[in-house]
Amino acid sequence: MKKRNNMPHRRGAALMAAVALLLLALSLGGGEQQTLAGQVLRLHVLANSDSDGDQTLKLRVRDAVLACAQPLLEDVSSQQEAEAVLSDALNTLEQAGTETVRAAGYDYPVTATLETDWFPTRTYADFSLPAGYYPTLRVEIGGGEGHNWWCVVYPPLCSAGVEEVAETSLDLTEDQIALITQDSGEYVFRFRCAEWFGQVQRWLERFSDE
Repeated sequence: MKKRNNMPHRRGAALMAAVALLLLALSLGGGEQQTLAGQVLRLHVLANSDSDGDQTLKLRVRDAVLACAQPLLEDVSSQQEAEAVLSDALNTLEQAGTETVRAAGYDYPVTATLETDWFPTRTYADFSLPAGYYPTLRVEIGGGEGHNWWCVVYPPLCSAGVEEVAETSLDLTEDQIALITQDSGEYVFRFRCAEWFGQVQRWLERFSDE
């Protein structure tokens, strides 16, 4: 009598367990990333092109927009309030960017909008933000076809001319700070789950557009 081969069944069970673990990780990561997305407001500056002049101009516009936005956000205590304040100031932010462009000898238009953008995982000196969709102050210079620059305008994690800040300036909970600074093995796993969730979000969006 031949012995029954249980190998396919074992492989199937292992595959189902792996899928279940992945779904659990994505579920955990989705909650973490979405919670962060409800606490921060990203800044996204798009250059006109990748020429040296346009890339240098992008950084000057970034500095001008940050210098204009930060005084407006000094007494702000929530992401929603930050969005409302910046929504009322979009024309002022555009003007600051436009004046910088004109002063540099260019005639590109500058547009400032509030929208939801997808960002890859971004690592700074003291913290990282997982991939995913975030509310964003989007500043586009000219055609907006060059390499872009991004950071966080609220809480004020980026000052004019500076990309990295210490974690002490993060106006987040202890758990959120531990997550994005990957304070322990547990938080490294949670961060990876959030990162995976953001990447899956992007993949599903692209798949649905095809």
